[in-house]
Amino acid sequence: MAFPGGTGGPWSYNRGPMPGAQHATTIGRMATTPPLPRLKRVPPGAWTALAWCAATAYSFLLLVRLPGEGDNGYPRHGFPDLMLDLLRPQGVFLLPGAAVTAAGSLLLRRRALPATALLLAGAVFGAMALNSSEINFPQFLPIDVALCFVAATRPRRTSAVAAGSALTVLAGFATVRLLLGFRIGTSTELAVALTAVVAWFIGHSARESRAHAEELGARVAAEAVVTERLRIARELHDMVAHSIGIVALQAGAASRVFDTQPARARAALGEVEAASRETLSGLRRMLGALRQAESGRTAQPSGLDPLPGLAEVERLAATTTAAGVRVEVRWRGELRPLPPEIDLSAFRIVQESVTNVVRHARADSCRVSIDCRPGELAIEVVDDGRGPGAGAGTGYGLLGMRERVALLHGEFSAAKRPEGGFRVAARLPVPAGVR
Repeated sequence: MAFPGGTGGPWSYNRGPMPGAQHATTIGRMATTPPLPRLKRVPPGAWTALAWCAATAYSFLLLVRLPGEGDNGYPRHGFPDLMLDLLRPQGVFLLPGAAVTAAGSLLLRRRALPATALLLAGAVFGAMALNSSEINFPQFLPIDVALCFVAATRPRRTSAVAAGSALTVLAGFATVRLLLGFRIGTSTELAVALTAVVAWFIGHSARESRAHAEELGARVAAEAVVTERLRIARELHDMVAHSIGIVALQAGAASRVFDTQPARARAALGEVEAASRETLSGLRRMLGALRQAESGRTAQPSGLDPLPGLAEVERLAATTTAAGVRVEVRWRGELRPLPPEIDLSAFRIVQESVTNVVRHARADSCRVSIDCRPGELAIEVVDDGRGPGAGAGTGYGLLGMRERVALLHGEFSAAKRPEGGFRVAARLPVPAGVR
């Protein structure tokens, strides 16, 4: 049951930030908070004051004989007789009852226990004004509302004290009347006590539900932050590692032939410049995307290249071949338009695999096979090198590729070949009807 003024509403109570709430707050700033429903804008004290007024009016209305009603064994009067009842000595208790109820309603949000005590006093004065044998349910309704609010917004110890005070007042009122020789309504008092217990449980349940929702939201936000960090780490690794590997090879080649073959040295330095510019463009694109996400914009900045895909594989092969490792690309099937996330992941897998061949395999060549099958895309990168294998088991390349494939619900394998070399294979499912 949702309690009026739940999370974020005027009835909510600030219990301090939950673990990870900073991430939830940061993400929450990106969305506009909708306005609260009108009923949740009403402060809790207004509900208790309204409940006391309605209960008092209802209690006096029971003394009036309405059209079509008989006596039924109860003293019923006309409206003039009701006015005379209000002027009797017990009627003076209405004024202090209204005063303490108003004071308790004003204090309810700031001082829960003193406010509950004042509301209980108001219920007692109301019962005394009616010369009632018990505090009936309408008179106890403001306390039920207050108990529900206190249990929903305050610590359990505070709400337990408030509930215990309410039950103590009910028992004390009946005990005093019994000691003075007056009759008491035992069954009614028990029913009213049960309403107090139910109100406390409703508020306590609302508090636990809100705490669970906050904890769950904080956990989801924290997981989203971790996922985004891993995505950024994969992009940086796949983008920078390949380019830096090419730069290192070309720079080494240029330094070796700088004096004897100036033309080849200039060509190698040109490749270094091109790889550096490509890396810089990728970094600018990533920073631009991060700033867009923070500001809520989604348009791509002008002047930046689009995200790479399988269309860039031939250029990747040419660049790597120029660096000294020949890359053979084999296409099978019909290359269809792919979703951006599959197209980018497929290219990154090929790029990282080729980078590992260049850095670790000590191979002269490798073969890239891309098979466009119905409903899936298969990628295989094979080399016959004599090195320790892709990544030598210590880097983040294989881990990043495995994570990419797992996010797309595909299959990934990477292992040494029995005949020598290393093999990387990935299968990415492609949704039907993609355009």
